[in-house]
Amino acid sequence: MRQWTEDEILQQDLERIAADDSIDWEKLRGARILVTGATGLIGGLVAKALIAAGEARDLKLHVLAVVRSKEKAKQQLSAFLEYGLELIVGDVLSSLPVEEPVDYIFHGASVTASKDFVEHPVETILTTLKGTEHLLELAREKQVKGMVYLSSMEAYGVVDPEHYNVKETDYGYIDPLQVRSSYSEGKRMAEGLCGAYAHEYHVPVKTARLAQTFGAGISRQENRVFAQMARSILKGEDIVLHTDGSKAHCYCYTSDAVRGLLTILLEGKAGEAYNVSNEATFGTIREMAEMLVRNYPKSGSELIFDIPEDVAKLGYAPTSRMLINAGKLHSLGWVPEYDLPQMFERLLASMRAWEKE
Repeated sequence: MRQWTEDEILQQDLERIAADDSIDWEKLRGARILVTGATGLIGGLVAKALIAAGEARDLKLHVLAVVRSKEKAKQQLSAFLEYGLELIVGDVLSSLPVEEPVDYIFHGASVTASKDFVEHPVETILTTLKGTEHLLELAREKQVKGMVYLSSMEAYGVVDPEHYNVKETDYGYIDPLQVRSSYSEGKRMAEGLCGAYAHEYHVPVKTARLAQTFGAGISRQENRVFAQMARSILKGEDIVLHTDGSKAHCYCYTSDAVRGLLTILLEGKAGEAYNVSNEATFGTIREMAEMLVRNYPKSGSELIFDIPEDVAKLGYAPTSRMLINAGKLHSLGWVPEYDLPQMFERLLASMRAWEKE
């Protein structure tokens, strides 16, 4: 395969996605695929993987990458621009300037920083809801063959801890008046809108409920807990938790998630939701930190707790226990490859490459 990036791990991820014969790539031959959030972690990897697979399999794909910053997009995607990737500068809060036909859509644009959920809850909700409305209208206008909305496990809310194995029909409690709910309630509303468009206008949209996803290619500014822990290991600093670490849920490696999204796009049923999660990664935040301290003793990192009086201001999700069941996606032929130690091994190797730049 063509060398797309100097990041060896990210290059391997692109090759792995392109080589996945469980994906019916022929359905995408000659397709025009629009991706929003194309400078984000998942949207960016979707766009890159489509171009890489298109080149490897001679699919003659054309990817329309929706971005807000042309400069940022060129920094991240320049290697792909000569091979079928086109940048569309726009904001999902407005109608997008797309004149040409579109066959498929991945809608991944979203507010993702926890602090923004509590500092800018109005923008968080409106970006999610109005942005999704605009993409659904575009899908309706273009009469697309398929669309995937990237939702989140947070749409489940806080589930009964006694029934923590969560399938797509299991829902917990969300307090709509809590400011942190701007994200989870927004995702739930947007999912409802997708279902409504599928029912009333026959838009072939499917929802992907992603567990927390990370891997090679994360932003240097990424500040979610997995990135904070990884940086601590690389710098030889202590891992500091600002909660008791009892929240328990699942994760998914980025290339596994993208393979899942492609499977949902091509094999999923319109108007339905699919969990994208590796059940083998289930555990608490504390257990994840302890695993890193144990697996990387040369870092000298230790686990310490520094819990502020008003932890809510940090925007953390409510403490919950959820094993995100991906059986429905497995039934479509998808199988995740990387467990949690492997996810961090690949993430750390990718982050170390920054030091060589």
